[in-house]
Amino acid sequence: MKLGFNEATCMKNSTLEQDLELLEKHGYDYIEIRLDMLADYLKNHTLDDLKDFFDTHHLKPYGFNSIENINFCGPVGWKALVDLVSFACQASTVIGGKCLVVVPTMGPTMKDRTTDEVFQDSVDVLRRLSGLVEPYGMRLAFEPIGDPRWCVRTVEEALRIVEEVGRENVGLAIDAFNLFMYSRLADIDSLDQVPGEKVFVLHIDDADDLPLGVLDHSHRTFPGNGVIPLAALVHKLKARGYDDICSLELFNPGYWELAAEDVIRIGADKTRAFL
Repeated sequence: MKLGFNEATCMKNSTLEQDLELLEKHGYDYIEIRLDMLADYLKNHTLDDLKDFFDTHHLKPYGFNSIENINFCGPVGWKALVDLVSFACQASTVIGGKCLVVVPTMGPTMKDRTTDEVFQDSVDVLRRLSGLVEPYGMRLAFEPIGDPRWCVRTVEEALRIVEEVGRENVGLAIDAFNLFMYSRLADIDSLDQVPGEKVFVLHIDDADDLPLGVLDHSHRTFPGNGVIPLAALVHKLKARGYDDICSLELFNPGYWELAAEDVIRIGADKTRAFL
């Protein structure tokens, strides 16, 4: 697998420009670019500047992260969503990076939605988005999140949705922490049912040993520093034929207090143990 970096990891203590230099220095293969950090970068740079960097360095763009709250968004929400998708697609035509992570909706009302409502809305939205990104050669990686606040929580549910969508450019983003938030990966064998070609992104992260309901994204830790069975998860995906990006994604406020280079250096060392 290839060493990747999701910019959420240093989103509060770095910039896209700084991330590029530090990731190159510490041997990362790919970057997942945050769209808000790309917008900030473009205040003083151009997409051509970014293209020049990637053309002359080992580090390459894998894609963009993320389009959130794609379900039940209404006309106003849909327009905002389409604007973000269009921004990512236009950027990809200049710099490359052909994978866009899309995330189901979270909120207090999601628990009131039926399984059938969530399934049908997800299928409809992903088909519409698939049509929008297809002319750009982009892929959509749909990311289930195990916490009850999100409307699609398990690999099984997300895979059923993706299979019903039936588009080659729609697959899954597998995030170790997000899966752990559902049942502490008691359902890890569900990964055995996922076709390797339908895994578009692997996000690697670990978790503090806290009970479900208390565990939140701020409790993500460096790979190997927590209680997620990461080796088993990675081996299962490898057995399914996945050998693409393994991307460090952390939302730990404590790490945002550190120097970005320290986080990126430690993250590379910790992640390489699982590649």
